[in-house]
Amino acid sequence: MTLQQLKYIIEVAKQGSINEAAKRLFISQPSLSSAIRDLEQELQITIFERSNKGILLSKEGVEFLSYARQVVEQAELLETRYLHARPSPQHFSVSTQHYAFAVNAFVELVQAYGQDEYQFALRETKTYEIIEDVRNLRSEIGILYRNAFNGKVIGKLLKDANLEFHSLFTAKPHIFISIRHPLAGQASVTVEELQQYPYLSFEQGEFNSFHFAEEILSTMTHPKSIRVNDRATLFNLLIGLNGYTISTGVLSRDLNGNEIIPVALECDEFIHVGWIAHRQMPLTKLGAAYVEALRRATS
Repeated sequence: MTLQQLKYIIEVAKQGSINEAAKRLFISQPSLSSAIRDLEQELQITIFERSNKGILLSKEGVEFLSYARQVVEQAELLETRYLHARPSPQHFSVSTQHYAFAVNAFVELVQAYGQDEYQFALRETKTYEIIEDVRNLRSEIGILYRNAFNGKVIGKLLKDANLEFHSLFTAKPHIFISIRHPLAGQASVTVEELQQYPYLSFEQGEFNSFHFAEEILSTMTHPKSIRVNDRATLFNLLIGLNGYTISTGVLSRDLNGNEIIPVALECDEFIHVGWIAHRQMPLTKLGAAYVEALRRATS
C-alpha cells in the first residue's frame, strides 16, 4: 500500500468517477483503475462497487476512506513541518436542501478558515442525493428536514447508510411569498386561500417520491404547480407570478433581500431541520466549525 494509492482512492471517491478522477490526477484511466484494483487485491476488500450508474463506495470502502484521509492528512502535515512545503489546500464539502441559513453558515466558515488556498463545496441538491453524498463521503455534512410524514423513510435510509440525524431546530410551516402578493398583509394563511396561486417546489429527479419532497404537505394536489431546480429561480417566480412555496420561515435578508417574506401557514405540521453525518466518524475541524456556524445562523 502506498500513499499515492490512498490519494487515488480519495480523489475517485470525491469525483464519483474514475474517468474524471484520472483527468484531475493527470494519469490515464487504465493506470488509475489498475492501482485501485491492486490495492483491493492486496487488502482483500472491495473499496468501490461498479454499476451502470457509475462507481460508489462499498460499506468497507467508506470505512477505508475515513482511515485513508487521516493518513494522507498526517502525511501532509509532516511535509509541511519538515520539508517547508506550502500548506495543502483545505477541503470541506456540505450537501443541503435549499436553506439560506446553510449558505450563511458556509460564508462564515470560509471567512474564518479560508487560507490562501482552499477547495470547499456547497451543494444545494436533491434530498436523496444529500444522503448519498454523505454516505459516500463526497460531503462530510448534509442538511435536510424530517417530519411525521417522511420520518420513517428518511430514518431507514440514514440507518442503512450508517448516518445519524442531529437536530438544529423545529419550525412551524410558513409560506414564502412576494411582498406584493395579495396575501402579504395577513398574519397567517390557510391552504384553501392558496389554491388560486402557483405552487412552487424543488424538483427531486428520479427519486421524486412524496417522501423526498423538500416541502411538507407533498401529497396535496395543486391546480397550478411549477417545479424548479435552484433557489434563485424559485424566488424570481415567487415575485413574477405571485407564487408561493412552503418552508421553515427562516430567511436571510442579506442573501434574499426584502422582496420575499414569510407568512405563517395554518396547519398542524412541524418541520424538524437537522444535519447528518457518519455515525462513527468524528467531525473534522472544519466540520465541527460549520456545525457551530449552523447553530449560530439558526438560533
